[in-house]
Amino acid sequence: MNKPVPASILEVPADRYVTHEVRNQATPASGFNAFTADAVARAAIAREAPWAATRCAALGAAVGDEATQELARLANRHLPELKTHDRFGNRIDWVDFHPSWHALMALAWKHEVPNLSWRTTEKGGHYARAVLTYLWNQVEQGTACPTGMAYASYAGFTVEPSLAIWAEKSKGTVYEFSRREVAEKPSVVIGYAMTEKQGGSDLRQTQTTARFSHVGDYHGAPAHWYELTGHKWFCSVPQSDGFFTLAKVDGGVTCFFLPRTLPDGSFNRFFVQRLKDKAGNRSNASSEVEFAGTLAIRVGEEAHGIREILTHSHLTRLDFAIGSAGLMRQALTLAQVHTTTRNAFGTPIAERPMMTNVLADMAVEVEAATLMALRIAKATDGMGDSEHERLLARVATPAAKYFNCSRAATIANEALQCHGGNGFIEENPMARLFRESPLNSVWEGTANMMCMDVRRAMLRMPQTIDALLDEVRPVATQEPRLATMVRHTERLIRGAVDDEFLARSMSDAVARILQAAELVRYSTPEVVDMFFATRAASEFGAWGAHYGTMAGSVTQAAARKVMERSMVARG
Repeated sequence: MNKPVPASILEVPADRYVTHEVRNQATPASGFNAFTADAVARAAIAREAPWAATRCAALGAAVGDEATQELARLANRHLPELKTHDRFGNRIDWVDFHPSWHALMALAWKHEVPNLSWRTTEKGGHYARAVLTYLWNQVEQGTACPTGMAYASYAGFTVEPSLAIWAEKSKGTVYEFSRREVAEKPSVVIGYAMTEKQGGSDLRQTQTTARFSHVGDYHGAPAHWYELTGHKWFCSVPQSDGFFTLAKVDGGVTCFFLPRTLPDGSFNRFFVQRLKDKAGNRSNASSEVEFAGTLAIRVGEEAHGIREILTHSHLTRLDFAIGSAGLMRQALTLAQVHTTTRNAFGTPIAERPMMTNVLADMAVEVEAATLMALRIAKATDGMGDSEHERLLARVATPAAKYFNCSRAATIANEALQCHGGNGFIEENPMARLFRESPLNSVWEGTANMMCMDVRRAMLRMPQTIDALLDEVRPVATQEPRLATMVRHTERLIRGAVDDEFLARSMSDAVARILQAAELVRYSTPEVVDMFFATRAASEFGAWGAHYGTMAGSVTQAAARKVMERSMVARG
């Protein structure tokens, strides 16, 4: 039985037992344009693809919008769910997502994040699309996986005439989550299923087999259909409309494209066994799948599947390099907003000299990573017309993928420390970003795999070494500090060509000279001086193992200029 509240309690003033008032809390990192407020990205587009500035500004406004950031939070709070059967017991192998995921996907497709490079006839399509990806990776990295795969898939569609309809649909800008057949859809989402339990990155160990079935008309062109049998340990975005995969034909690894829905409207025999419970990237469904008499179209020649899929990997690796730069930029933005809007010891945290050192150091790293990745996007645009650009892209892409993806986790860790304990709470986007940060260095080839590929390029195509050095030497003639770095890198290249043990240190040096050359070309004197004082060859050493340990010739005044250059302006 409820007893009445004593009158003496009702008469107590409401503020008598107030324990505290909320104050000195940082403001949210929203209400800004992530493109127009970014001096590096804005200048890059003005130089190389001014026609794309309006597109980038439109996406930048969405990236900095509080509603978009809330969609990212919700998509990672309400995780995808596997539905193997419908309520009647029919096998459906489908994935349900929270509406926020679909809203983000629709936004990415609307802004041409997956496909601007294939849609435009303007010069610099890959470059402009790279800036869009850089911006999108400041929103939600789970949706950046399908945008990147859609980007890379176009390379496979264009080599197989029967997949022309997929090439056309991959350029669509209206996202649709359905199982309709490709001809009925405004656009398509594409996945990849390569990795198997026993093989990992060694695709030669593929156990999945393929048996020729028939040649049949597929949307106006003859297609070579095979039946696939096997298991894939990692399949990205299993709700996709179609997948590139590998299987052996008479022992030779061959590339295939597998549509989820067949031309007659029936569902292909594509069985989702379970979703991966990943440490990060949780909004994105990754899975294990089974093929059992699954129909797929051969892409390229039998036994040349690894060579075929490598034509896609250049694009996915570029996507990871620029995506990691975007993730680093988001981490830096979060750290900047927190430290400029929260006080400690009488001043904003960012104005404490030691924090100025940290933020400036991080800003140098993010700018260097961004310019290097964009240089490779420019090389990708020029691959068809310039031998120099083709060779540079071949050796620099794995180097940038290795370096940026590895550095992303260090930036996220430092940005988390800028927040203190507040950054480790799931309500704060910093916690999600911290868990996300190591992933890009694992997907599409680990650090060692990328460094092996840098070395492999130099061994098989020695002219890639000349292209790399030709890229930086003109700048080095004007900058003695870069000239010293180039000599150091040449020594490492000579050693690593003979000794795999040196492949990582050599790849580090390759990335750093590319970064240095781009900074000298396009950045401010303060950023350039700070880079050389802290990240150059060992004879310039003054940089510790952690951010914020800049010393020697680096002054606090210069650090403040660099920190302020990288700040986002919020309206």
